[in-house]
Amino acid sequence: MNPEDYTADRPITVTQPSLPPLAEFLPYLEQIWASRILTNGGPMHQRLESALAEYLGVSHVALFCNGTIALVTALKALGIQGEVVTTPFTFVATAHALQWNGVRPVFVDIDPRTCNMRADLIEGAITGETRAILPVHCYGYPCDVDGIDAIASRHGLPVIYDAAHTFGVTHRGVSLSAAGDIAMLSFHATKVFSTFEGGALVIHDAGLKSRVERLRNFGFADETVVDAVGINGKMSEIQAAFGLLQLSKVRENIERNLRIAAQYSQGLAGVRGVSHLPQPAESVGNGSYYPIRVGPDYPMRRDQLYERLRQAGIRTRRYFYPLVSEMPMYRSLPSADPARLPNAHRVAEEILCLPIYPALSTDVVTRIVEIIQSP
Repeated sequence: MNPEDYTADRPITVTQPSLPPLAEFLPYLEQIWASRILTNGGPMHQRLESALAEYLGVSHVALFCNGTIALVTALKALGIQGEVVTTPFTFVATAHALQWNGVRPVFVDIDPRTCNMRADLIEGAITGETRAILPVHCYGYPCDVDGIDAIASRHGLPVIYDAAHTFGVTHRGVSLSAAGDIAMLSFHATKVFSTFEGGALVIHDAGLKSRVERLRNFGFADETVVDAVGINGKMSEIQAAFGLLQLSKVRENIERNLRIAAQYSQGLAGVRGVSHLPQPAESVGNGSYYPIRVGPDYPMRRDQLYERLRQAGIRTRRYFYPLVSEMPMYRSLPSADPARLPNAHRVAEEILCLPIYPALSTDVVTRIVEIIQSP
């Protein structure tokens, strides 16, 4: 899309699903029609689990209908109750997964350089009721995995990563999705790897995967025995088939995103008051998001820039604003006190995610940069 082709009524969206030619998907659908297996762990499902485990270099992958149900199930599989230390700077599903399990989130502040929870604050939030740590690799930038692992080990706590943004990200040459005891991946339509809707758990233990699989299928241990309170979290064959096709194209899509991110970084490098989150030297990102911070030195506030871009037909998102800790079901928690979360509140007032997706044209990126350069 060229700059003259979009308007406030026909905008550039902050993200857009990458769809292969429909003709390439039809052979997968023909196989499903021939098998008449639509769900319940059919051949497409099994192929995708194996392909993803190989692609990510991990022991086990368990597919789900979406990432939220996957995270709810991970907590259930580990028997998590009581309290879990987590971040307020995330999509609300992170905290909702805790609430659905009757678990109380305990929020700690973030590092403003990475937008991830500060590992040095976790220990001070641990009480006799703490049962796990739930960090988020925000925008696919790695958490302090070493620091978090050390704290978890000292206190005997499992680490469950919300790794929704991490598909294809490597850290020290290893998939970031492999960090922790369990990691949740999202395959939502907006993600760099998509199964329309979908998600997965990365699991390192075969016994735990078996328990997750039972919980994903209502708690059935076999045809007649239900030995746990499970849920219907299965991924359909059509979702899995689309994932198999997308997996063959994900590296190309990531490379396109990274080129767009580089264009933004170059164009915005000299803009006073605007900063971006640099990818850590030890990791390789996936370009799923391009967040900037609109600081006090910029001539207008973040929300003013958001509106200016919107009027020009460009949709951005204030990920993540408001903070989860500000939402009505969480704001009464002691850990949601704004005085405890100064960095998270400041970042939430300044963050703005710019459009990024493989089909976004360089001309549109140039126009977005020009608007930010000349407020």
